[in-house]
Amino acid sequence: MSEPPISHSPGQQQEPVCPRHPERASYARCTRCMRPACGQCQVHLEVGMICPDCYRDVTGHSRPQRAHTSNNPNITYTLIGINVVVYLLQWIIPNYWVYNEFAYKADWVAYSHEYYRAITSGFLHSQNDPSHLLLNMVSLYLFGAAIEKMIGNWRYLLVYLTAILGGSAAVWVLEPHAVVVGASGGIFGLMGAYLTIMVALKERDNVRSVMVLIGVNVIYGFIMPGISWQAHLGGFIAGAIATLLCIAPQLMRSRGR
Repeated sequence: MSEPPISHSPGQQQEPVCPRHPERASYARCTRCMRPACGQCQVHLEVGMICPDCYRDVTGHSRPQRAHTSNNPNITYTLIGINVVVYLLQWIIPNYWVYNEFAYKADWVAYSHEYYRAITSGFLHSQNDPSHLLLNMVSLYLFGAAIEKMIGNWRYLLVYLTAILGGSAAVWVLEPHAVVVGASGGIFGLMGAYLTIMVALKERDNVRSVMVLIGVNVIYGFIMPGISWQAHLGGFIAGAIATLLCIAPQLMRSRGR
């Protein structure tokens, strides 16, 4: 399966892009020179991510071995792994213990103060419906891998977790008696993130494509029983806002050039 493409229409300004790979959009910037760096070029140190040129200037050496760089969407792989392990635990531990202890029900959370459920529910799935997990993990890979490479590992993780919280918050307000599990709030947050990035890059073709995909999922959420459109809505809004806040400094700098 391929990741959501980044098409380049004639006359559109592609910014910001990696100087070494101008065909790659990237909102992750070197903490030293503030130039964009794609996943292949990023060098991760304890003090943050820097580009290969700054690494050479600081250390006097060429960039470290590939194992120290972030070319793979490792956070996405980790999130998928956590979801799969949790699903297996749902089956292994009897009496629906995992579900009962970590699912989200807003009115119960308000009573018990078990606020951790607002996050943990995003890693649970319907125990009797494996397709729930499968579809969410496919979507997580397709959108997550693309977004992680564009904005960087930790900002991507922040966006994803914020989207899950946003979905839980929307359920709290709109349907507090519902019991909610699933990564779909986070997935819709990634859709919002991807749409935000494509709008910022003026990628009209991709904007239209992702809006069609979002529309299909919204309709599906309304016509199919047992799907929390409230979590989808909250996740989408939270993911879009979190992404905008993450890329806003880069947008302002690029507009000022």
